[in-house]
Amino acid sequence: MLSYRHGFHAGNPADVFKHAVLLALVEAMQRKPKGIRFVDTHAGPADYDLGHEFATKNREFERGIGAIWRDPPAALADYVDAVRRHNPEERLARYPGSPELLRDRLRGQDELVLCELHPTEQRALNERFTRDRHVSIVTGDGYATLASLPAPKTGRGLTLIDPPFELKSELDDLADALSAALRQFGHGVYAIWYPVIEGKATTPDALPDILGLDDESWLDLRIRFTEAERLGRMTGCGMAIVNPPWSARDALARITALWPAEAGSAA
Repeated sequence: MLSYRHGFHAGNPADVFKHAVLLALVEAMQRKPKGIRFVDTHAGPADYDLGHEFATKNREFERGIGAIWRDPPAALADYVDAVRRHNPEERLARYPGSPELLRDRLRGQDELVLCELHPTEQRALNERFTRDRHVSIVTGDGYATLASLPAPKTGRGLTLIDPPFELKSELDDLADALSAALRQFGHGVYAIWYPVIEGKATTPDALPDILGLDDESWLDLRIRFTEAERLGRMTGCGMAIVNPPWSARDALARITALWPAEAGSAA
């Protein structure tokens, strides 16, 4: 599990979809003034240098953010603007990960909890956020943190679960952690990213039954990459959302409609 480094994949088509959906959820939830606790269970280092050897090895970002950088579709304009904030010279040189994208959106009443297991990524997070009173960093397993967190005092929270899907037990670990989290904070919003990989079981189709979720409490947005976007055996990806905000559904539908729908998608 510690072998995974997202720097090889930063800004690729999966990141575009994942982060556009994430920002749409944030925007919808922040229409109400009450504070929100944001949690990122697999945070990574927060910021990626697209000139680093990790990013340039396969240049996956060219098929993702690079392809829409100059002329994004309307449904992705807010997301691209968020990335541009981290590229003030108007040249695509850096890619903000989910910790940065979430931190950019924090209001004074909001808080951000970042979980990371990899020691190198932990150091990067500490260098970036140690003096930030709105951000807490938890070193260790994000699933354990998710399972143990009590409900936020404001009663409002959004958790991004973005695991590397390297372990065969990933879906079981995810189900166990979510089950515990829902017992603590049953009406929280949980957004789960997952890859669609040929010959590998990575889609969370069994989760609604395992967690006892009805149709209103579960939204599975699954896309198929175009031929130009395809990443080896990864043919697409999805974002499954527990307790999706109704006010976000139109924006989520517009984002998802930019790609061909994958079998099993609710979009």
